[in-house]
Amino acid sequence: MDNRIAFEEIFEQNKRRIHYHIHKLNINDPHDEFFQEGLIAMWNAYETYQPDKGAMATYFNYTIRNRLIDRIRKEASHQNTQAKAIQEHLTQVTDGNRHSLRDKLNRRILPGQSFSLTDFTLWKTLKSELTERQWKWIYYHIIEGMSYKEIAITENTTVEAVKGWGKQVRMKLRDPKFREKL
Repeated sequence: MDNRIAFEEIFEQNKRRIHYHIHKLNINDPHDEFFQEGLIAMWNAYETYQPDKGAMATYFNYTIRNRLIDRIRKEASHQNTQAKAIQEHLTQVTDGNRHSLRDKLNRRILPGQSFSLTDFTLWKTLKSELTERQWKWIYYHIIEGMSYKEIAITENTTVEAVKGWGKQVRMKLRDPKFREKL
């Protein structure tokens, strides 16, 4: 009980120290999360303080400042990880054979190449130039937006086979002679 009362007194005497470091590090703390972190740091410093090692105020300053910096780094790392995950998701949704469900009228098969779902002449010509399986890949994956797994289940085959169909279509579409036919 004596330690608790003593810490409460120490806290009252030193709580401005936490605010000082928050201000000095230019931290925006609307929900007092950093203040709580500083308070925990002060408590830990109080518990581990050794008088023969130096002044208590210096130890408090060192501990509080470093704990706040650690928290800033941790949050920056977390935000960086989230940003990378979001960017990776966006890349998967918008590049290559991936597509956004919101963009059904203009899906990319090749980077920089657009095909419109409403151009029936193009689709008819394309269908006549592809094998039955290649056309199934175009129809299911590009037009219907089905995943490889869904196509494999529908066609009673493996996911690898469906990927092969898509690879064949992409190879044909990269061929300049084939594209001239379209």
